[in-house]
Amino acid sequence: MKEKLFAWLGGLGLEVTNMMALAIALGFIVVTSLLLHLLLHRILLVRLVGMIERKQQVWLPANLQQRLFNRLAFVLQGVVLLGQAEIWLPRDSESLEFIVVTTQLWILLFLLLALFALLDCVLFLSRRTQFGQSLPLRGIFQGVKLMGSILVGILMLSLLIGKSPLFLFSGLGAMTAVLMLVFKDPILGLVAGIQLSANRMLSVGDWLQMDKYGADGEVTDIGLTTVKVSNWDKTITTIPTYALISDSFKNWQGMTESGGRRIKRSVNIDMTSVRFLAHEEIVALKQAKLLAPYLSRKEQELSDYNLRLQEAIGNPINGRHLTNLGTLRAYLEAYLKASDKIRNDMTLMVRQLSPTPDGVPLEIYCFTATTAWLEYEAIQADIFDHLLAVIDQFHLRLHQSPTGYDMRSWQKG
Repeated sequence: MKEKLFAWLGGLGLEVTNMMALAIALGFIVVTSLLLHLLLHRILLVRLVGMIERKQQVWLPANLQQRLFNRLAFVLQGVVLLGQAEIWLPRDSESLEFIVVTTQLWILLFLLLALFALLDCVLFLSRRTQFGQSLPLRGIFQGVKLMGSILVGILMLSLLIGKSPLFLFSGLGAMTAVLMLVFKDPILGLVAGIQLSANRMLSVGDWLQMDKYGADGEVTDIGLTTVKVSNWDKTITTIPTYALISDSFKNWQGMTESGGRRIKRSVNIDMTSVRFLAHEEIVALKQAKLLAPYLSRKEQELSDYNLRLQEAIGNPINGRHLTNLGTLRAYLEAYLKASDKIRNDMTLMVRQLSPTPDGVPLEIYCFTATTAWLEYEAIQADIFDHLLAVIDQFHLRLHQSPTGYDMRSWQKG
């Protein structure tokens, strides 16, 4: 085609000099590149995106689609430009060498950027799947981007200096220590990301608590070097990714998936208020519907046991009797089991802990039927509100350190 054009110009009586031939070739290359750019970016890509949106088949956000298509279009333009230069310019010309090197750099750069855009698309699509959400893919993809950047950087440098890439790769061995120092955090982060993924230790959306870094909230991003946590007070905490492997942390996701959140709280009972219940007190407590079955069953059990003791029952120490503290425990267990806000298929108990100088701790251990924070706190508060209000009916006293009100009451007395 080039020879036909130059022959046609010669037939018109125009002398085609080397300078004129170069100018014609460069002009044709520039015009072709501009026309291709307009065709790709102003017509084809615009119509392609519009057609996808009209058919409601948008599988990616518009910005990700345009970024990927645009960069692939630039790669195609570079390939076409390289072919045009090979056709129109002489083999031994400096212009051809300059355009070839520049175009190759252009192609490598936009191939790298297209890879970045493709990884962003894959990351976006993976977050729509349950499997993808459980993996810290962003950190892994950032590692791939870093390795791709290093590789492309070496190839571009080899083009500029005119040396084989193997020459530069061989020189990397002597720089290993320096590279390990410079890229220490990305390397540790990449290894940590793989371990987090393989062991399913942490995912985006999990509730993470790590007191060492003041983190207590939802994981919003797992990157190559940092993990972002949105705390419940709306602050953002960043944690080095490798710290999640070297240090301990608490992941509350298991609690969320189980559908129940644990209540583990105790009140201190004044030990001097613990005693046997009198018959009249038992009769009064039987008026409680939740407690009546327990008291009837327990009275029968104790009566059968005490009948075997005969005359020894005259001393209360020799027999078995209902205590106000044990009856309170039975009542609280029945109260929790009757509540539709408490999970009966999970551990549920009311237990005594070891006595302390502050009294006998009575602990409630159960799981709520919700994991929502506000609902959980409301359920827990309701339980202990009821406990504090009803404890007097069992003739028990709570332990409480003397307050200013107590001091004033003693002075008046």
